[in-house]
Amino acid sequence: MKITRNLTPYLFLLPALIVLSIIVFYPAIQAFSLSFTRFEYDLTKTPEWVGFENFQRLWEDKLFRQTVINTLIYLLGVVPPLVIFSLLLAILVNQKLKGINWFRTAYYTPVVVSMVVAGLAWKAIYWSNGILNQFWFSLGFKDGIPWLTSANWAIWSVMVVTIWKGLGYYMVIYLAGLQSISPELYEAASIEGSDGWRKHWDITIPLMKPYIFLVAVISALSATKVFEEVYLLTQGGPRNATKTVVYYLYEKAFKDLDFSYASTMGLVLFVFILILSIVNLSLSNKLE
Repeated sequence: MKITRNLTPYLFLLPALIVLSIIVFYPAIQAFSLSFTRFEYDLTKTPEWVGFENFQRLWEDKLFRQTVINTLIYLLGVVPPLVIFSLLLAILVNQKLKGINWFRTAYYTPVVVSMVVAGLAWKAIYWSNGILNQFWFSLGFKDGIPWLTSANWAIWSVMVVTIWKGLGYYMVIYLAGLQSISPELYEAASIEGSDGWRKHWDITIPLMKPYIFLVAVISALSATKVFEEVYLLTQGGPRNATKTVVYYLYEKAFKDLDFSYASTMGLVLFVFILILSIVNLSLSNKLE
């Protein structure tokens, strides 16, 4: 009877574990093993064991180094705006005003819009004769800005789409935290002379630290794995200026059919994300 009672939770978990094993754990193990083999082009052949040859090749790959730099630039360019602007947005929509639910819905709408639809829409906005350049021309400038065709502009243009798409999502996370703060704290702060935006610095920011950290972690992990925006807007161009690690991995796996090399990149990316998560976790414990 006791044994049955102890096994009951695991029996409920068993279906989920089976599904995860098939679609997550087994492919992950296979990808790990492929990193140490040569397996490309012909899927009917048995992978050939080559040890650390793929890792040496990765170390010497200049394009891979560029994709790492692009990914880090993307990470640094996307995370701070998402952390800060979504918090400001959450503070604004946390006010008890008439029609505030409409504004919350409007700001959250980009989250539920398909990335394909959003990407195509933004690509049209970035066209040489799109809305942004039309506005630029209206200011008296004759030459438009090559948003997606210039190596200097492209990656920043893609970042804008990521930020636009994620603001509403992180706003909701912050909003949950803001609504858990007692209004009495703000009243006490007002009595002490802390009013306006000052009260948010004295009360909101300290109490919202766990939520700020959570948003920073989630947005950082998402930025590290960015793919859809790059695929839809630039496909890694121009001159590989927007090619990230995940997009380069996709090209090697599904265009060049170099599965072993792609698996090696995936393993390196996994280790990087694991280290990033451990660092974030340690910082979180220190903040607490």
